[in-house]
Amino acid sequence: MKTSTFLVFFTLVFSFLSYSFGTKSTELKDFKSSKFKVEVVLEGIGVPWGFDFLPDGGILFSERSGGIKVFNAKTNKVDSIKGVPEVVASGQGGMLDVLIHPEFKNNKTFFFSYSKKVEDKFLKEGGYTTVVARATLNKQNNALTSLKDIFIARPFNTNTHHYGSRIVMDKKGYLFISVGDRGNRHEAQSLKAHMGKVIRIHQDGRVPKDNPFFKTKGALKEIWSFGHRNAQGLAFDPISGDLYEQEHGPRGGDEINKIQKGVNYGWPVITYGKEYWGPSIGEGTKKQGMKQPLKYWVPSIAPCGLAFYSGSKFPDWKGSLFSGALRGKHLNRLTVKDGKVVSEERLLGELGFRVRNVKQGPSGLLYLSVDQGKILRIVPKN
Repeated sequence: MKTSTFLVFFTLVFSFLSYSFGTKSTELKDFKSSKFKVEVVLEGIGVPWGFDFLPDGGILFSERSGGIKVFNAKTNKVDSIKGVPEVVASGQGGMLDVLIHPEFKNNKTFFFSYSKKVEDKFLKEGGYTTVVARATLNKQNNALTSLKDIFIARPFNTNTHHYGSRIVMDKKGYLFISVGDRGNRHEAQSLKAHMGKVIRIHQDGRVPKDNPFFKTKGALKEIWSFGHRNAQGLAFDPISGDLYEQEHGPRGGDEINKIQKGVNYGWPVITYGKEYWGPSIGEGTKKQGMKQPLKYWVPSIAPCGLAFYSGSKFPDWKGSLFSGALRGKHLNRLTVKDGKVVSEERLLGELGFRVRNVKQGPSGLLYLSVDQGKILRIVPKN
């Protein structure tokens, strides 16, 4: 009797999952716009922290709870990737960003970031940190091979928040990685810690010799820029090649920055945010030798995910910088001119979705993932 009940239950659950994962793209009927429509590409999944596009039209995405999965756009099915490492799926940790190698069609390689528990002689119970791994995907059995951690942020600590972490690659093939301050804000100013930094490494984890602090005694050579709080957005301008970053402030003080080699962006010495219980932080909003943000938000919108739009589907959006908003529950369109943010438009607010990530798809459509377990895309109205 118990076995029969279990089989019925299992069948119902499996049917539900198959339906949730197998839905074709459908328009959100409760969204009204004269310019575009919003389609549901995928739903019924966990929090899709990061996603990227496969050459065959599929989507590789992470679930913060610990999985990496593949959505097959031809069959409308989702398969779990086998052999992913164990993650710390608590606090703000879990499986984080994913980045597909531009030569994936030939080398089947991709990169992903995650929060990991590590042994530490100074921490009795061990510590946690942000890690970036490189792996090869065997499409025959959807399993990882040649898995290797190529970057491990240090020092470790016992917090479970402010991991970062986005990964992007420039045209020369260098990886740029954002690492949050891990709740130890003073380490964002220290060149002896990876916390609160943007990191630059080779694809195998080696450190480029032209990194700004490569020859600085006592400094961690991977550091590209510092003074960041919790950066969860990185994007290259496809025209200028400039790297833009967005980060969470505390109570106010979320920022958009143009990242430059060796530059100090101020946290926690300068900030437009305040402590959650009220007082000011640091020494004010400006200080010599510390870079001002291009844009800041007070109150906070909790920006997450960052992408330049360069497609032809939305001519009026070409060159715009798009940012998700978790607390704000909208999608931001920022107009950037001469390296400055000159205007802002807030989209999709009526949907009430916590926008986790945003990317331009191969065909020029704009895709976004939301904490409500969906991947969406924005499509022009005919």
